[in-house]
Amino acid sequence: MGPNGALSRHVLKYRSRQIQIDMALAVCEAIEHKQNLVVEAGTGVGKTFAYLIPALLSGKQVLLSTGSKNLQDQLFYKDLPALLTMLKLHPKLALLKGRSNYLCQLRLGQAMEYASRNSEQALDHLLKISQWASVTKDGDIGNLTTVPEHSNVIETVVSTKESCTGSHCGHYEACFTRKARLRAMEAKVIVVNHHLFFADKLLKDTGFAEILPDADIVIFDEAHQLPDISIRYFGQQFSTKQITSLLAHVMDIQRQELGDTIQISECCQQAGLALSQWLDALNQSQLTDWRNALKDKGLSQLSWALLAALTQISQLLLHHLGRSEALDLAVERLQALTPKLAAFFECNDVQAAYSVALNRGGAMLSISPIDVAKQCQSLFATDTRWIFTSATLQMERSLGHFCKQIGQAKARQLIMDSPFDYPKQALFCVPRHLAKSAQGSQTAKQLVDICVPAINAAKGRTFVLFTSHQMLEQVALLLRTRVNYPLLVQGQGSKQHLLDKFKLLGNAVLLGTQSFWEGVDVRGRNLSCVIIDKLPFVQPDDTLYRARAANAERQGHDPFSHISLPQAVISLKQGVGRLIRDERDAGVLILCDNRIVNRAYGQAFVLSLPPMSRTRDLDKALHFLKQIP
Repeated sequence: MGPNGALSRHVLKYRSRQIQIDMALAVCEAIEHKQNLVVEAGTGVGKTFAYLIPALLSGKQVLLSTGSKNLQDQLFYKDLPALLTMLKLHPKLALLKGRSNYLCQLRLGQAMEYASRNSEQALDHLLKISQWASVTKDGDIGNLTTVPEHSNVIETVVSTKESCTGSHCGHYEACFTRKARLRAMEAKVIVVNHHLFFADKLLKDTGFAEILPDADIVIFDEAHQLPDISIRYFGQQFSTKQITSLLAHVMDIQRQELGDTIQISECCQQAGLALSQWLDALNQSQLTDWRNALKDKGLSQLSWALLAALTQISQLLLHHLGRSEALDLAVERLQALTPKLAAFFECNDVQAAYSVALNRGGAMLSISPIDVAKQCQSLFATDTRWIFTSATLQMERSLGHFCKQIGQAKARQLIMDSPFDYPKQALFCVPRHLAKSAQGSQTAKQLVDICVPAINAAKGRTFVLFTSHQMLEQVALLLRTRVNYPLLVQGQGSKQHLLDKFKLLGNAVLLGTQSFWEGVDVRGRNLSCVIIDKLPFVQPDDTLYRARAANAERQGHDPFSHISLPQAVISLKQGVGRLIRDERDAGVLILCDNRIVNRAYGQAFVLSLPPMSRTRDLDKALHFLKQIP
């Protein structure tokens, strides 16, 4: 990393940065002394090379876990090959994704059998997938470019645990999912994502038992996501669509293999009716907190009726074990699913939140622990060296909140500030005269009145980030008639498609919600202005937040300062981080929420953000934008 090192010889216009070397040395020490390390590395530090180089030079087995598929692909296809060439190293590499990212040859064959039932567009997509299947080497759906990623056909042909028949499958030897896992078990450097890491380590839910090795070094990039992701995996989550799918599968087995047992189909139909009635009642109640929903006697009765119907099917199927291999597997799935449903309905864990998220044709049921610090501490307590890094971990110059959440209070903690000249490169504006009581359409109009002159001053080149889809839609509708620059709105296409189009146009305006607040890298003159509608506080009626808040109060803590504020600070930092991505970038951040100025807690946000110049004068911000070439 020095002025005459391998990077300077291979990377065009490379400049040695002491802050990057300092981070790399910290990673070296963590590896050598078997320490856990938590490090915030601001934008521009070069954290990817700072953790990769020591890890690769150590010669040890390394597991790299990321928060997004984009970073996962960047590490595997770009950063690792480049570094290994520079360092003249040749370890085996493996890229491993969740099974739903791989094509299943069995499901594709089944889909092709009934291809004629599809619409013209679906049939076209299916034929293109079939054509791609004959040439792909890894079956990674992410490399399928001829079919839109949101196509409904894709979910019918990817690998699922429920549809997998393992070694009994006729495609077992050629199975893309199996081969990907074999490569991972043989590799020295394995690239995964956080969801796969937790699914494998905690749920053993990959369908191939535990496949990730106990690596010598585990590095979590985008580690700020870990507290939320770990809650999901230390808890339980399942969809009512799993019940619907299983009932349909059992009825198919009965029709095809057990024609003399019509009672099976009848019981499945009764259970399907019970599920439908339960979902109807849930839809009418519009409740998301299951503890509150159980107070509805009618809904409660329907819940136990559904559980009884599923238990009856399970008992009936036990009498037919051995008659059908497919039925035996279905019984195993049913016996695993029924206790989960019972645990959800009973709500016995006072240290967990029970929530229902209604979706098209079903509901997602979640049991979420309100504190996972002890579980994380146990998980990260092996001889493995655990390294956690992100550009957004600290609050008010402290990593304590993040470390406490993941049980790493004893880990070494470092904050590596960005080398960018933020006071010169960026201006932070909270406009004066923001209405305190604006609601709904008034808020949207106020936002548009700020967006229009900013967009014009920036010559397009603007991100407008929202905390809700509803506000995004209202502002998008109003902006269409008031700006003459290309308007890209979340939902018009995939995230990557919109980003590619934004970069290609060079003068576009992109409107997005949470998925665009992080993991988005637009460098240079294409992005000069980021507008954020309001401080990203969690909704106070969120089921998990309410459970956490109640627990905090029992321990004598203030829920707002203990839970809500730290989460909002990290989220805002992610959104702000979209603006300055390079030492030559310049831009304006406009936050349309004066609570950061006139509330005492606003200082926590200000102290946690990069040291940008600040103003309340929108005209000054517009002048700054006009000076950017």
